[in-house]
Amino acid sequence: GNWWFQKQHQPFHNINNNNSMINQRIIGVGKMASTITTRSLNIAARPSDLVGNTPLLDLSKILVSAGVDVNSGTQLVGKLESLGPCSSVKDRIGRSMIDNAEKAGLITPGKSTLVEPTSGNTGIALAFIARERGYKCILTMPETMSIERRMMLLALGCEVVLTPKETAVPGALAKAKEILESLGDKGHMLQQFENEANPQIHRETTGPEIWRDTDGK
Repeated sequence: GNWWFQKQHQPFHNINNNNSMINQRIIGVGKMASTITTRSLNIAARPSDLVGNTPLLDLSKILVSAGVDVNSGTQLVGKLESLGPCSSVKDRIGRSMIDNAEKAGLITPGKSTLVEPTSGNTGIALAFIARERGYKCILTMPETMSIERRMMLLALGCEVVLTPKETAVPGALAKAKEILESLGDKGHMLQQFENEANPQIHRETTGPEIWRDTDGK
């Protein structure tokens, strides 16, 4: 404040005065610094750290159009999981399954190859996390899946293996198991349909987020 301004503009008369004034200034800086409050920066270290905490959107107009009386407080809300970092509604479970496998020591970045059958969404999430963390990723999927999904997976550096449309998802699963067996210890299948980390992440994060954002209503 004024004290600091006055000290800054006093003339130097001799060396002793100089030292004295320098000390006063240092003390002054210390006092000023002690009053400054610090805050932690909200900066994510990697893209997958942005998974979760997706917003809610009021969809009550759908109820009204269906003839539902919303005046009583009835409300329809949608959670926009598509606003995750990779725009896949499965970003959350993809990260959860890979996180759990890493913690269990089942996979190692730069060494393990992730193999998984998919129809698209979960595969995109897995390819995204795999690319971020240094895993090779091989996904098997029926040839009926859209070109857009295939291109997205290829853009994320994933190897896509197409299976005959006649065998559908079971055919993709069989092919994934075949590839996994050929990789030996280097391969790992997360098994999205059986992996407990899949529903677990919704209990731990999705549900609590909805409860929090709706004030428990």
